[in-house]
Amino acid sequence: MTAVTAPPAAPAARRPRAGYLWSAIAWLVGIAFFFPVLWMVLTGFKQESAAATNPPTVFTAPTLDQYRAIFDRDIMPYLINSAMASVFSVLLVIVLAVPAAYALSLRPVVKWRDVLFFFISTKMLPIVAAVVPIYITVKTLGMLDNIWTLVVLYTAMNLPLAIWVMRSFFLEVPKELLEASALDGAGLPTQLVRVIMPIVSPGIAATALICFIFSWNEFFFAVNLTSTNAATAPVFLVGFITSEGLFLARLCAAATLVSLPVLIAGWIAQNKLVRGLSMGAVK
Repeated sequence: MTAVTAPPAAPAARRPRAGYLWSAIAWLVGIAFFFPVLWMVLTGFKQESAAATNPPTVFTAPTLDQYRAIFDRDIMPYLINSAMASVFSVLLVIVLAVPAAYALSLRPVVKWRDVLFFFISTKMLPIVAAVVPIYITVKTLGMLDNIWTLVVLYTAMNLPLAIWVMRSFFLEVPKELLEASALDGAGLPTQLVRVIMPIVSPGIAATALICFIFSWNEFFFAVNLTSTNAATAPVFLVGFITSEGLFLARLCAAATLVSLPVLIAGWIAQNKLVRGLSMGAVK
C-alpha cells in the first residue's frame, strides 16, 4: 500500500509577493474609480477660468466663490425636497418590503415564484415609456409639482428591488430560531420584532441605503413632474448648464454639496452596510 504524499507547499517568499501584487492592483483600481470624484471636489474650489483650461490646470489658488454663488441661488429648498422625497419613500419601502419579504421567504405564499417574477417584471419597463401616462394621471389628480408625488413614485420604483434584496436576507434566518420562539408562545409580531429583525437589521440598513441613493439621484421623474415647489437637487444641478455656457467650477461645487448627504449616510451606516452586503457570502 503506497503512501500518499501531499503536494509541495508554495515557497514562503512567493505568497507575500502575490499578496502585495493584488494589493497594488486593488489600490490602483480604487484610485481610478475615486479620481473623478476627487477631480470634481478640486474643481469646485477653482475659478471658472482655471476650470475651463485645456489642458486642465492642476495647481491653482483655492477659492470659495463657487460655493458662495451656490448658496446665493438658494440651494437649500432643493436639498430639503430631495431629503423629504428620499427619506419618506425609503420608510414606505421598508414598511412594505419587510412583510412582503417575510411572506416570500420564511412563510412562502402560494406561487411565490410567480409573485417574485411579477415584482421584478415591473423593472423591465423603461421609465420613459411610462412617463406620459404617469404625467397625465398626476396632472388629472392635481399633483404636479408636489413632493408627495415623488414619494409615491420613488416608493414604487424601489419596492421591487427592496423585496428581492431583503428576501435573500430573510432566507439567512435559521428556521430553528422561529420554531423555538413559536414553542415559547411567541406570535408573529413578537417573532418579527425580537427574533427576525435583530438578525436582518444589517440587511435592512443596506437595502435602505441603496434605496436612498436611488431616490436621491433620481432625475427623470423630478425634471418632468416638478417645476419650482418640489424640484430636487438633481434638477438644481441642471441649472448650471445653460445656453450661455457650462459653468464647470460652479457645477462641480454644487455636485459636491449634493453628494455629501449620501456620503454621510453611507459613513454612518457603514458597519451595518458591510455586514448586510456580506450576509450569506460565507456559510
